[in-house]
Amino acid sequence: MERLVKKGAGWRLGWNPKATDYHGLVGGDDWAIELTEAELDDFCQLLGQLAQTMSQMASELMDEEKIACEVESDLLWMEAEGYPNSYMLRFILNTGRRCEGSWLPQSVPDLVQAAQSLKVF
Repeated sequence: MERLVKKGAGWRLGWNPKATDYHGLVGGDDWAIELTEAELDDFCQLLGQLAQTMSQMASELMDEEKIACEVESDLLWMEAEGYPNSYMLRFILNTGRRCEGSWLPQSVPDLVQAAQSLKVF
């Protein structure tokens, strides 16, 4: 498989199985961070968990109620904050390079969808 970069309004997500150290890439319009394969796997898994939790919370909250949900692995921390159907996303890399990034609510649905299919061959 060759290098794959998916992108949309306000987000980028990449996978390069032939890279030496950093197989993954996450980013926005004007920033990007390379991730190891384990970091990218955790990113995609935690993002899926957050999206599912936010979706499930829709029936538990009143329309004007906001919520914040956090998930964490040994490698990174992620948070979704906002309304169940419109929330911003943040992450912090806990190891090595110790960097962070975020996406605005309008970017999150497409990012979630791309993360679900990034490494499916």
